[in-house]
Amino acid sequence: MKDYNLITILGPTATGKTTVAAHLANCFGGEVISADSRQVYRGMDIGTGKDLEDYKVGETLVPYHLIDIVDAGYEYNIFEYQRDFLNVFKDISERGKLPVLCGGSGLYIEAVLKGYTLINVPVNEALRENLKGKSMEELTTILEQYKTLHNTTDVDTVKRAVRAIEIEEYYQQHPGETETPYPEINSLIVGIHFDRETRRNRITKRMHQRLKHGMVEEVQKLLDSGIKPEALIYYGLEYKFITRYLLGELSYDEMAFHLEIAIHQFAKRQMTWFRRMEKQGFNIRWIDGQLPLEEKLEEIGRLFNKLNKLNKLNKLNKLND
Repeated sequence: MKDYNLITILGPTATGKTTVAAHLANCFGGEVISADSRQVYRGMDIGTGKDLEDYKVGETLVPYHLIDIVDAGYEYNIFEYQRDFLNVFKDISERGKLPVLCGGSGLYIEAVLKGYTLINVPVNEALRENLKGKSMEELTTILEQYKTLHNTTDVDTVKRAVRAIEIEEYYQQHPGETETPYPEINSLIVGIHFDRETRRNRITKRMHQRLKHGMVEEVQKLLDSGIKPEALIYYGLEYKFITRYLLGELSYDEMAFHLEIAIHQFAKRQMTWFRRMEKQGFNIRWIDGQLPLEEKLEEIGRLFNKLNKLNKLNKLNKLND
């Protein structure tokens, strides 16, 4: 087995992944690459949990990448993420630094670690016109004709469902189309885990803190900047329910109630995704989120150095033979 050339820190929302990743990168002289599908957007800070102060370790600001790279309102996709990740990964590695991938977007993480060959699917205006006016139920039925739905975010909104169908139709019409070869990545994968009740409490507490500290105002500012409500609703969770509140479709209490349920469901889906990754052969080393930060770092460091040390010993033995 080759030495690790990446450390991945994953887990569901509200598990403190960023703090662990930033401190770990600081210990190894590395840099963090975000694997969050919404933190790529500028101006979407509180709702996406950027918490950029978490990248400060003492007086040091740990370098981070793929955060604030596109404007809110744009529909960033998995193809673009994989392309941008590879550019950053190559740059960090060539400078002799260790990349630390951190996030909870299972599809993004899996695309990177598995080396999916992805295609940049263009807009199909004719197909979109044909799907116009169809209900979510109808779109879901159409999408299920192409694939089994593992990721329910594909049908979280009508816009997402249409895009998912568009992608599947393109793949069907262009079988075997490939992109550039994917580099070999050997990652230590570490998951931050809390028991279900603790995770739920952390999610609820964080949601109310964010509502109290400007999350509603953030969404209002995005709307005032000219971003259409449907564009924000497309991003789901906080942006979906707070936009509906600001449009007068929900009361504040209804918004908070439905948002809390949605985030808990999202965290559950994240764990389901990670468990599915394990069944597919990914070796995720789970660490108790309740452990002090120092103990988490020591455990990850031990796992990282153990393989690389074994590899060095094996190389020496082969030379001696």
